Amino acid sequence: MLNKEDLEMRTAFDLTPYRRSTVGFDRLFDALENSFRAETQDGYPPFDIVRTGEDSYRITLAAAGFRPDEIDITAQQNQLVISGQKTEKDEDGVEFVHRGIAARAFERRFQLADYVEVRDADYEHGMLTISLQRIVPESLKPRKIAIGSREHVNDDTPQLTEDKAA
Repeated sequence: MLNKEDLEMRTAFDLTPYRRSTVGFDRLFDALENSFRAETQDGYPPFDIVRTGEDSYRITLAAAGFRPDEIDITAQQNQLVISGQKTEKDEDGVEFVHRGIAARAFERRFQLADYVEVRDADYEHGMLTISLQRIVPESLKPRKIAIGSREHVNDDTPQLTEDKAA
């Protein structure tokens, strides 16, 4: 059985010792701390994250009851924000005995790694699907460096010479 102390221990992880002994990892620690805080929020709407390839991912978010024009997707500075806001009001004269389909506004935030871009988004049968792709620039990809030898010295290469003054 899970008690309150176990829950607090899981969500109150202290990263201070790691911050003191590392340099340049501030963004990583901030993202970790933000994810710890986000876990304590409610789980609405539910979602899945699936790895579909070596550098591709898919987020599927259950947004039943929302139309595509009521959902906003924003990708900015390593963060993906998905929000939904119902625009229509309840029908007049309709009395709900039970309302189980959530119609409340929502906002989900996802931290994206460097060079992860949103490729496309689809909405079908109440499920929002967002495809992501990590695209590393060519300048940052590993490249093979050829090793040359001194035996093939090019005559056009400037040579260092000593000029003696007369």
